[in-house]
Amino acid sequence: VPDIIRTIRDPEKPNTLEELEVVTENGVEVQEIGEDEYLVIIRFTPTVPHCSLATLIGLCLRVKLQRCLPFRHKLEIYISEGTHSTEEDINKQINDKERVAAAMENPNLREIVEQCVTEPD
Repeated sequence: VPDIIRTIRDPEKPNTLEELEVVTENGVEVQEIGEDEYLVIIRFTPTVPHCSLATLIGLCLRVKLQRCLPFRHKLEIYISEGTHSTEEDINKQINDKERVAAAMENPNLREIVEQCVTEPD
């Protein structure tokens, strides 16, 4: 899982989320919850406590993992506790299937997510 998310690019900066230490191996947890089914928990740390793109970063993580994980999974993505001013609201948003689907219907948002999750050549 860390190998999948380490190459996601930051929406604002030319760096990857790993280079900015937004995602780390310590923030990834995988638990077996059934036969060939896993719970994947990601905790990420925005670069600043008022990061306006934290929701977008969560969306990028979700999209990339949904596309790339080779096994059945349930995905939970959270902001590391105490690292963002609206952490609770963002956690709700990025773990709500309907909100995620609605966000991905927005062509501008979808384009930004694609730019962030597409592997560099």
